[in-house]
Amino acid sequence: MVSQWDGKSKGTLLGYKIFVNCIKTFGVRTSYLVLIFVSFYYFLFSPKSNRSLFYYLHKRLQFSWMQSFCGLYQSYFTFGKTLIDKVAITSGLRNRYTYEFDGIEILKQLLAEKKGGILISAHVGNFEVAEHFFEDINLECQINLVTADLEETAISEYLKQVAKQSNVKLIKIKDDMSHIFDISNALSNNELICFTGDRYFEENKLLSEQLLGEEALFPAGPFRIASRLGVPVVFVYVMKEPRLHYHLYARRAEVKHRDAQSLLKSYCQSLEKVVRRYPYQWYNFFDFWKKLNA
Repeated sequence: MVSQWDGKSKGTLLGYKIFVNCIKTFGVRTSYLVLIFVSFYYFLFSPKSNRSLFYYLHKRLQFSWMQSFCGLYQSYFTFGKTLIDKVAITSGLRNRYTYEFDGIEILKQLLAEKKGGILISAHVGNFEVAEHFFEDINLECQINLVTADLEETAISEYLKQVAKQSNVKLIKIKDDMSHIFDISNALSNNELICFTGDRYFEENKLLSEQLLGEEALFPAGPFRIASRLGVPVVFVYVMKEPRLHYHLYARRAEVKHRDAQSLLKSYCQSLEKVVRRYPYQWYNFFDFWKKLNA
C-alpha cells in the first residue's frame, strides 16, 4: 500500500506527449474523449490508489459503496482533464477557457497592504493554472511557488518545451533551511508565496489535525512559516467546473502569531468545504489517513 506521497505525480512522459499532440491536432474536447480509455486503464490497473480513493469516498465522505466504486473512475477522469487543461492553458490556449473569481478583492487588498502574502492551496483542482487567470484580472504581482522539486525530471523538461514561459518563480526547499531567507526577501518585495499544505515526507516535521472527521498528518512548515512572519494568509483553490470553465476561490485566514495549529485547523475546515463540493477533484492517490494498513 502506498502510505505516503513519494514526491511524484501520476502520469508518464509518453502519456504527456500523446495528449500534447492530441490537443494540438484535435483540440481539448477530443482529448477528453481519448481520456475515457486512459482513465479506464487506471481504474482497472491501479489497485493501491483505488483502495485509497475508495476509503476517501466511502469512509470519509460517506458515499454509498456503489457511488464510491463509480467515483474511482470519475476521479481518474477528472484528474486527467485537469492535466489536459494545464497543458492546453500553458501552451497558449488560455482563450478557450472561461473562469469566475470568488474573492479577488481579498487578493487585491492583500497586495495593497504592501506586506506580501502567503497563499496556501492543496492538491485539489488545478492550482497550477492560476497565474494565467490572474493575468486577466490585472493582479500584477510576482508569484513564488515553494516546491520540493521532486517531480519527474523528463516530464518537467518536456512541459517546459511545449509551454509558454511561466512568470512563477520557484523557491526550492533546502536542507540548510536557506529557503526561509528567499521567502522573507520575496515578502519584503510585496510578492506572493504559494504553498500546498496537504503533502509531506516522513523526514518533515509534522502537525496533526482532523480532516473529514479523521485525524491526518500535515507538513508543519507552511503553517509555522505563515503564522510567524506577520503577513496576510489566504487559502486559494482553482476548481474545474463543467465544460472549459474554472472557479477560483480565495478566503482570508485569521492568523494568530506563532499558532501554527490554529492555522492548520482553519485550513482543514476550508479544505473540507472544497472537497465536499468537488469530491472527485481530490488528487492525493495514497493512504492519506494511514488507515489501510491498520
